[in-house]
This record gives sequence, structure tokens and C-alpha cells, in this order.
Amino acid sequence: MKLFNIFFCFVFILFAALQYNDPDPYLWMPIYLYTAVLCWLAFRNHFYPKAYIAGIVVYAAYAVYKIFDANGLIDWMTKHGAQNIAETMKAEKPWIEETREFFGLVILIVMLLINFFYAKRKKHQVANSPL
Repeated sequence: MKLFNIFFCFVFILFAALQYNDPDPYLWMPIYLYTAVLCWLAFRNHFYPKAYIAGIVVYAAYAVYKIFDANGLIDWMTKHGAQNIAETMKAEKPWIEETREFFGLVILIVMLLINFFYAKRKKHQVANSPL
């Protein structure tokens, strides 16, 4: 898990850095950096289940919004035939940007869920270990 967390810590820092020329970096940089910090702390063997839950709730709510947004996931699938969203790095069409943001949130949620369940399992093992 240490390698897993340090890897994703750097990945999310990179993702945050790539947001600097995004139309809304003030939103996406903190989103990625929040999870990067939690990965760093998990790497250092510090787990914060309440922080994971807070991130999951906020990111999931935002992901639901991205699903139903005018240029969101449903729009991308129905009106634009699930067009390739990785064709170019520049998102010239709004549904591509919104869909990429949705999948970014999914990645963050999965990462937080993994650390949440790992922290719970680790706490349970410590509580049940013989002294």
C-alpha cells in the first residue's frame, strides 16, 4: 500500500499541475491536491477515515452533477455517441471537458475508497491483535 499511495500522491500532484491552464484551476487544483495529501499521509501510515468520507461525499455529489449537466456524461453518451475523449489534450468541446472531469472524480473516489477500507481493515487488525 505504501508504493500504491506514493505513486498516486505524485499522480494527483501532476494532475493538479496540469490544471493550471484549465478554465477553472481554482476548483480542480484543490480537488486533486486534497487526495494527494491524503495519499501522502497514508504513505506515512497516517489514515483519516473521516477525511476520506468527506472527500467521497463531495466528489460523488459533484460527479452526479457532472452526469446530468447540460454538457455532462449523459449528453456525451447520447448526443455525441461517446466520442473519444482522449483524442487530443485540448478539450475543444464542452462535453469532452465535462466527461473528463467526471472520470477524474471517479478516479479520486476509487482512491479514497481504497484507503478508507484499508484503514478500517488495519484498525480492525490492530484491535484484534494479541498483545
